[in-house]
Amino acid sequence: MNNALFQIVMRKRNQRKNAQLLRLTTSEGIAESGFVRIGGIDQWVTIRGENRRNPVLLFIHGGPGSVYSIFSPLLRSWEKEFTIVQWDQRGAGKTFRRNGKQDNGLMTFDRLVKDGIELSEYLCSRLQQKKLILVGSSVGSLTGIMMAKRRPDLYHAYVGTDQNAPDPEHVGHQLLLEAFQTTGNKEGAALLQRMGTDPFAWNSKDVDRRNRLMVKAIRGVPNMITDLIMPSMLSSPEHTLGDMMDLFKGMNFSAEALHEEMVHFDFDKIGYRFELPVFIVQGDSDFITPTVTAKKYLDRIDAPYKEFVLIHQAGHLACFARPVQFLGVLQNRVLPLAMDAEAKQVR
Repeated sequence: MNNALFQIVMRKRNQRKNAQLLRLTTSEGIAESGFVRIGGIDQWVTIRGENRRNPVLLFIHGGPGSVYSIFSPLLRSWEKEFTIVQWDQRGAGKTFRRNGKQDNGLMTFDRLVKDGIELSEYLCSRLQQKKLILVGSSVGSLTGIMMAKRRPDLYHAYVGTDQNAPDPEHVGHQLLLEAFQTTGNKEGAALLQRMGTDPFAWNSKDVDRRNRLMVKAIRGVPNMITDLIMPSMLSSPEHTLGDMMDLFKGMNFSAEALHEEMVHFDFDKIGYRFELPVFIVQGDSDFITPTVTAKKYLDRIDAPYKEFVLIHQAGHLACFARPVQFLGVLQNRVLPLAMDAEAKQVR
């Protein structure tokens, strides 16, 4: 059997295995995937859980344009206690495939935030929930904090992971430079030194090249691309090869469309006062969104309750690298607050 045929056989086998894993048999279960009209366009939404009355986790994916619906098998154990909602945002995944560039509309963070809030209102109505738990990951943490700021009434708590944060001391630049040097990546080190520490001077092509090289510098923890994204994409029973091609097209489109806003993102303008509990749950070895900057960001936040939690032996995409650990945080730290708030509302 040649290598190409072997890969096809393995992909089909893994897809069948995951399809079996994802099968729900509980009478109160929910497993829905389809397009919902949000922000004037059709957007792909997946809702899964063993009991539709369970608390709802709404994931805001990163990338930009990197959909998390491919990770459903990794989060299967979460579905016993939570209803999990994955959303292919405007410009991403199946939403991008449906609408393309022409019908996507103007791509901005403000537009994504409005879409996310509209989706949240839809989910509260659809699932008969008063509030959701909002999880923002990587670039999705920028959209997430803005959603939490604008409509805290919709969410029990904000959970940031792979949290983007202010970095005035250029910690991320230094950590990445050290990673390039440690792994002997001379091209990456040279590129980073040429780009400098001023993000206002960066162009999208250099950023894209840096990101591609950065992935190769990850050592000692699950690699976000080779260990998580690619295997999950290739074994997803809900994604065709065409979907995969459009996933990458959407990532390129979204990265280009949001580049200027990401470079100029102003945390001071967003503000540090939140009207809901805030958790930041970070991989202890994340240098892509550095753990130390995420901690300093939380230190500045004023919220009714806040907590910083480390996921051990994890880098970027910590919730998918160590789903059991992350589920423990949700069960033992986030869920009690949400349930207490519900109880007080009932009383």
